[in-house]
Amino acid sequence: MTKSKAPMTPSAAARIQSSVAKSNGGTVPKGSFGSRAQSSAAKNSSNKGTN
Repeated sequence: MTKSKAPMTPSAAARIQSSVAKSNGGTVPKGSFGSRAQSSAAKNSSNKGTN
């Protein structure tokens, strides 16, 4: 896995999840890009103070 230039933010993850949910009848499938984005955003926001 490569390092991205910009970390996933909660607002970006929300936009992605919204788009995924709209195209899947209101649900975000497990393992989808939207769910991975949300997980990454949560990890990034909890790791902000550990550097």
